[in-house]
Amino acid sequence: MAKESIKARNRKRQYLVDRYAAKRAQLKANKDYVALDKLPKNSSPTRVRNRCQITGRGRGYMRKFGISRLVFRDWASQGKLPGVTKVSW
Repeated sequence: MAKESIKARNRKRQYLVDRYAAKRAQLKANKDYVALDKLPKNSSPTRVRNRCQITGRGRGYMRKFGISRLVFRDWASQGKLPGVTKVSW
């Protein structure tokens, strides 16, 4: 399980990406790279890490479900994921 500070940092980055998305797209369309460079670094979408919604684990993330492989394995074996059986994965 990831530390709360790591998860909070990632949430902050995601907030900044959402906040500056329109402005970033407009500056890219105008090719104003000087102004683009003045935006916060954490407002870039590449700085956001995909993390498990349950544990915060950064590795083994399954994008389709939004959880890590470990949580997926546990939930699938318990029957908590509809349409996913132990045989299908």
